Amino acid sequence: MPSVKLAAARLSRYSALLLLTAAVAFAQNSLQPPPTPVQTSVAPVASLNPNLPTVFVVGDSTARNQADLGWGDHFAHYFDTTRINVANRARAGRSSRTFINEGSWDRVLAEMKPGDFVLIQMGHNDGGSLDGPKARGSLKGLGDETKDVTLPDGHAETVHTYGWYIRKYIADTRARKATPILLSLTVRNIWKDGKIERDMGYDAELKQLASDEHVAYVDMATVEADRLEATGQEKTALLFPKDHTHTSAEGAELNAQSVAIALRKAHSPLVAYLKAQ
Repeated sequence: MPSVKLAAARLSRYSALLLLTAAVAFAQNSLQPPPTPVQTSVAPVASLNPNLPTVFVVGDSTARNQADLGWGDHFAHYFDTTRINVANRARAGRSSRTFINEGSWDRVLAEMKPGDFVLIQMGHNDGGSLDGPKARGSLKGLGDETKDVTLPDGHAETVHTYGWYIRKYIADTRARKATPILLSLTVRNIWKDGKIERDMGYDAELKQLASDEHVAYVDMATVEADRLEATGQEKTALLFPKDHTHTSAEGAELNAQSVAIALRKAHSPLVAYLKAQ
């Protein structure tokens, strides 16, 4: 009888260890950026009317992910496009660091003119590796700390903090006499105790940057999270068919609408260009 009890106790401890290991693994994986979706059918870049102001979307795959799977592809129909251009310039897999280093930001700046607006939504991929095969991470924090790394192709790079990169977007936009706007990050399909995870790890930094740099902060994540919680966990799961980050076209539409709602809540000057509700 004692041996039976001992075996049961060992089995119980083993089961608990397995559950703990699984929980830790899930937590670690949930913090890592998901794989970049293959971009086989990205919506084409439309030409801009030079006589109109433009609102640029600068972000990652949650904003531009194949055709219609990023919220930026659904954003234009919330605006009166006879009065403003809507330019989705987000790129899948990019972080605040790599969007700059790979030249995407320079291409946006080449298009930018006085009176334009830039919606900056970066962070989903900033938690990645600094120097590995997919080197896209930035240093934590808002300071001027740097780290010199050697990338797999052999070339050296000085990596800055998340705050340094976001301040560069802000400063470069203002230098073109355009208006920068910081967006909170789209939320992921991760729930706990009936609530969806709302903070992707950069809310405090973005709010501090908005305060320090006197830039508008538009909290679309709270709008999106409220709407998803009202929808419920089971129906929300249908909007995330592949992983916890990337949505279906229906989910992208919901996110685009959440950005428009958040702009109204923030009393953004872009509200003047939105269609009537």
